[in-house]
Amino acid sequence: MSIIERAAGKLGNPQQPEASAIKSATRPPADTEDGRLIEAAIKKAEASFNRAPASVSPPPQEPAFYRDDDGPATIIGSQHGSVNLARLKLAGALTPDAGRSKIAEEYRLIKRPLLMNAFGHGNNAPIPNGNLIMVTSSVPGEGKSFTAINLAISMATELESTVLLVDADVAKSSVIRYLGLEADRGLLDVLRDPNVQLADVLIKTDIAKLTVLPSGRGFAHATELLASNAMKAFMEDISTRYHDRIIIFDSPPLLATSEASVLASYMGQVVFVVEAETTPQEAVKDALAHLENCEFVGVVLNKAPSRTVGGDYYGYGYGYGGYGEYGKQPQ
Repeated sequence: MSIIERAAGKLGNPQQPEASAIKSATRPPADTEDGRLIEAAIKKAEASFNRAPASVSPPPQEPAFYRDDDGPATIIGSQHGSVNLARLKLAGALTPDAGRSKIAEEYRLIKRPLLMNAFGHGNNAPIPNGNLIMVTSSVPGEGKSFTAINLAISMATELESTVLLVDADVAKSSVIRYLGLEADRGLLDVLRDPNVQLADVLIKTDIAKLTVLPSGRGFAHATELLASNAMKAFMEDISTRYHDRIIIFDSPPLLATSEASVLASYMGQVVFVVEAETTPQEAVKDALAHLENCEFVGVVLNKAPSRTVGGDYYGYGYGYGGYGEYGKQPQ
């Protein structure tokens, strides 16, 4: 070991008694070769020990889509919008202040099995992709968009979950209109153009924990786009980014377009809306045939007549289970 190595080694371990010997009278004169080398080594070692800690660069900030503002998994975007609650109330829809109203209680019953499948309960593990929920129907006009919005608002009141409502009815978008929001870009734009970021088109509403993804500008080959690798990557990302996120898709009717069948292939759960005393049974059977590969299909009987003391009212009936129970022999 050279004299420089010995000197640096002693400085590196200041607890050793011999360290003070470096600066003792036994040190070679500074004007000698050995003295100059030792002095240089000492200065270098001292500088290394006295140097301020290196600054640590902060981790790269995640895109706006992944920032947490209102909870452990709040989804936010670059846009904010106010939901027209007055319009929703006039339409008979659920609003966050509904409390224990009839419609609020109905959607509590509807959402509970969906949440149990999405997050697990007790000894039951979550089902695959259980947080991806598609709301659809046989034909237009049965109330699927109305149901999707009510379900999203109801789930947004949960303490442990956040909700992304996706307007996936790309041929006949209605979610934005129902909620009183404005948007010119959305899902299809993100899938088509890599320069359009998801955070650029999301709308963070003033309903806590509810974010909306519009459908976007129309596209002639929307079905092919929804079946593309871009859509597959999109679905994987939004479903796995946070453990407490529910994504609800307002899908086109199964018998009206081909997009619904494509969307269903990504879903863990499907909510199938049937208008009571209106939708033909054959239409229900034909539509459910498009969902035969979906294991968990629930049925919402919309506008089901019930009797109250004051007369008739229209409400919601709900059944939930595997495809075998509801898909083969609809009631």
